[in-house]
Amino acid sequence: MKVALIDYGAGNLHSLRKALEVGGAEVDTTTDWNRALSAAALVLPGVGAFGAAVEALGGEASRVQAALQDGYPCLGICLGMQLLFPESEESAGSGIGLIPGRVRRLRSRIVPHMGWNQVETSDDPLFAGVSPLLAYYANSYVCEPEDPSSVIAWTEYEDERFAAAVRSGRTWAVPFHTEKSSVRGLRIVRNILEEVGSA
Repeated sequence: MKVALIDYGAGNLHSLRKALEVGGAEVDTTTDWNRALSAAALVLPGVGAFGAAVEALGGEASRVQAALQDGYPCLGICLGMQLLFPESEESAGSGIGLIPGRVRRLRSRIVPHMGWNQVETSDDPLFAGVSPLLAYYANSYVCEPEDPSSVIAWTEYEDERFAAAVRSGRTWAVPFHTEKSSVRGLRIVRNILEEVGSA
């Protein structure tokens, strides 16, 4: 199964690529949206800033949104989750806009949120075999969907409770780093690949 891993032009994608390969995927790291949308699934990684990720969309936001609405499978991780929303407080620019809502800065005393956190999971296939889930975070922003029913997991950091996973059709997104979340993080990646492969 070929999976497209989008390169925003910032950071190291090596660990996420390895996690996908361990899950059984052939990974095409690319900036080309024609190549990306012709793969079996799309991964939006958690590397870089919102503005840079918007630039990497290259004016293709509406095309990507349409593909995801039509059922093209996608996993958004950290920044990749934020990119699925229309906009972010971090910087100007329009995201993919698949999930109505907003991305705002954490209001916690210590920002960024760095380290391991418990996640309250649901029975979504994303979390098969990973409950209880302890996940690794490195984030300064949180996503707030307009529709609470799109939230499939929650977490708490200091005095804030926020979405730890959202789903829209065959698009899943998490604010933590699956590739850094040990065995359970790798299992989440495998779960996504199995969902794509079974369709």
